[in-house]
Amino acid sequence: MSSILSLVEGKLDSLPISVRLHLPDGKAVGAADAAIQIHIHDMSVLVHLNAGDVGVLGEDYVEGRFSFDGNMRDLMRLAASILPSSPVDAAQLGWLTGLVHKLTSVWRHSIERDAKQIEFHYDLSDEFYALWLDPRRVYSCAYYREPDMTLAQAQEAKLDHICRKLNLQAGERFLDVGAGWGGLLMWAAEHYGVNATGITLSHNQHAYVNQLIQSKGLADRVHIELLDYRKLDETQPYDKIASVGMFEHVGRAQLPAYFAKLRRLVRPGGLILNHGITAGGLDNAELGAGMGDFIEKFIFPGGELSHVHYVMRTLAQSGLEDLDVENLRPHYARTLWAWSDALEGCLDRAREILNTEQGQRSLRAYRMYLAGCAMGFEHGWVALHQILVQSQPSGRSDELDYPEGLSYPWRRNYIYDVDR
Repeated sequence: MSSILSLVEGKLDSLPISVRLHLPDGKAVGAADAAIQIHIHDMSVLVHLNAGDVGVLGEDYVEGRFSFDGNMRDLMRLAASILPSSPVDAAQLGWLTGLVHKLTSVWRHSIERDAKQIEFHYDLSDEFYALWLDPRRVYSCAYYREPDMTLAQAQEAKLDHICRKLNLQAGERFLDVGAGWGGLLMWAAEHYGVNATGITLSHNQHAYVNQLIQSKGLADRVHIELLDYRKLDETQPYDKIASVGMFEHVGRAQLPAYFAKLRRLVRPGGLILNHGITAGGLDNAELGAGMGDFIEKFIFPGGELSHVHYVMRTLAQSGLEDLDVENLRPHYARTLWAWSDALEGCLDRAREILNTEQGQRSLRAYRMYLAGCAMGFEHGWVALHQILVQSQPSGRSDELDYPEGLSYPWRRNYIYDVDR
């Protein structure tokens, strides 16, 4: 182990941030006033530091094999600097590995497994999420329309951005697939006058949104169901559909069936907006260097990524025409840092809420997850795309003149004219 220590010690001077390592025997290496102080409780951490296995190091932190003092942003600078190569390149799939991933994707996304995976993440603790999310508890990429927006303002801007893209009109039937804590449902109903239905697999979110609906007096126009998307009734199509932060949980192998289901749920000429995380690489369903494994184990079991080219191809194969595609990658980096900073600012309260041994492990996992994902979006290892689609063209000669029955005006000013 002394040889590994020598290798790690030799790398300290080349790092962009100063680091001091405190070893289990009481010895320490590195500058005494270093920005990051790493307290190693298990010497295997040195092996992972030397190899640059940042995902494995994340697991080491969750499991208590090391702790640290310092700023989370500095820690992520350190993590990025020790990677041996791009985590996108490290996760490229050969044909055999790709086949195994596809078969695994099919297997792990049954209705029962998906329900358990959603409960694993979203039913951790509503009080915990409320600490670092905005007051509406919008748990997806915000839209910083203006540079000086707060997180809460940017989330409201995102909700409105979606509603504008969908061209929501009063009285329309609107479906939110994966409705979370109801932020988009409420915004669409209160600001655009739609009749809104949401679905979720989270018991906590279902109960919370139902209370919200009652407190706002919207029971006549807003409904939330504890339901898998595969069980949605297709006999009464919706005018508009949003899927926000949802399709990452569907599974790559299930995407054709998922988009085909959405197409059957929307009326002819209606619009669908898919908002979700996409892969930075063409052929990887997760990040390498152990980062994808960390998220799978501790945060989003069953989550899978697809490059936007695959998403677009699958949408077209499902009979949907792309109308508007927007990459919000830097917006998500800023959103994640806002979440991370908020959580770092209330760690004592978070420890009180998650006061079991498993709860403390979850807190350590979230600290690494939020900051690590912010770093991933900054580096372009992952992205966030909003894709607006409709059913395939009807062949109408007057389509550009926005006739009655169609929803897309074919001119973008209806989206971006915030003063309308």
